[in-house]
Amino acid sequence: MEKDCRLKGNHQANCIEENNSSDQLFYTCNSVAETGEATWYIDSAASNHMTYNKGAFQTLDESFKTNVKLGDNHIVKVEGKGSVAINTKKGTRIINDVMYIPNLRTNLFSVGQMMEKGYTLHFGGDSCTIYDNKDKTLKIAEVRMKEHRCFPIHLQYMGRTAMKAQEDQSWLWHRRLGHFNFQGLKILHQKKMMTNLPQIQAVEGYCEACLQGKQHKKSFPSGTSWRAKAVLELIHTDVCGPMRTPSHEQNRYFILFIDDYSRMTWVYFMREKSEVFKVFKKFKNLVEKQSGRSIKVLRSDRGKEYNNSEFDKFCEEEGETLAKSFLGRSNLHCSLSTQQVSTKAVQNMTPIEAWSGKKPSAKHLRVFGSICYVHIPTEKRHKLEEKTEKGIFLGYSTQSKGYRIYSLKTKKLIISRDVEFDEDAMWNWDEEKVENKV
Repeated sequence: MEKDCRLKGNHQANCIEENNSSDQLFYTCNSVAETGEATWYIDSAASNHMTYNKGAFQTLDESFKTNVKLGDNHIVKVEGKGSVAINTKKGTRIINDVMYIPNLRTNLFSVGQMMEKGYTLHFGGDSCTIYDNKDKTLKIAEVRMKEHRCFPIHLQYMGRTAMKAQEDQSWLWHRRLGHFNFQGLKILHQKKMMTNLPQIQAVEGYCEACLQGKQHKKSFPSGTSWRAKAVLELIHTDVCGPMRTPSHEQNRYFILFIDDYSRMTWVYFMREKSEVFKVFKKFKNLVEKQSGRSIKVLRSDRGKEYNNSEFDKFCEEEGETLAKSFLGRSNLHCSLSTQQVSTKAVQNMTPIEAWSGKKPSAKHLRVFGSICYVHIPTEKRHKLEEKTEKGIFLGYSTQSKGYRIYSLKTKKLIISRDVEFDEDAMWNWDEEKVENKV
């Protein structure tokens, strides 16, 4: 197969042949006016993507070596292979297996390589249309044919520094939202289920906290489970504890309440299991006032804390049913962060939106357990004393718009809005010092 070059005397002939391979790489034209570091040409005969621009690579394996022969029999060296990150309207895309050829004068896009990755290219009229490799109806680029029947496409590179910054941001939001998975974070942004959440890039790597702490939970059996059709129609509850180490308030137990319809979650802490009934009445009063509805069914694992005459009598008087079914503890293994992320139980919205009708905001979210610095008001310090107090972030106040901070100096809890966070730093309790985790 041969292609005729209509630009005689080009810097580069129209055939590149890789040594030890029958693949032939063609390039039909090289318009100097169109050539630039961010300009690539779609080539139906090139067997690999290739570029001369080393700065375009996000990763580059320079141990990969081979030779290619140009159409004029001139042999040039391939000095590596790697990935190029580009910015698109749909986010960052990674182009893999790109050859680095310093002596190449034109960047080439291989049609065959794109098709191998699942992309569809349609040539018609005076343009080439490229469709997504997952959503075949999604058009990601339309390239107009230019002079000399060429198809130049202009790319915006994302350099290594920018890519690293975006990866760091993705990891940060992964931690801020209770180690929610990257695909879920992307969906939250794409479907606008949360305000103030930036675009998230799925990144490679392992999260030690996820590997150590996450367990796969079994889904509800299909076809046999009854699902609530409104808030408070069914509440799941369970008690966890005693914990080996008590909290700052000397609590060793906590109780979870999960609304089946919205998946909204409430957590209360207790010193003793005997407080369950008192906590339930407090919870019931709160949610029924918020929603204007009444709890219909309370489902537990029928532990001793629920299985008593006082609890049964109260539920009977209030018109509630204390369900006698079991619900595995693994199904209740969740945190407050789950209220702000999507779930299969509620389509295209978070538990907070399903419960309240309002989208949650990501603006105030911070990494749990990170080091922070609380501003000390002028009236609470002497003129020469430090203006900040170092602490550990322990969550969000439910009583006011503030953060809950554990003061490392006074060993007390502080509620404050004037806080600066170092989300890459944690407190080492063994050595009693700050250390960077990221």
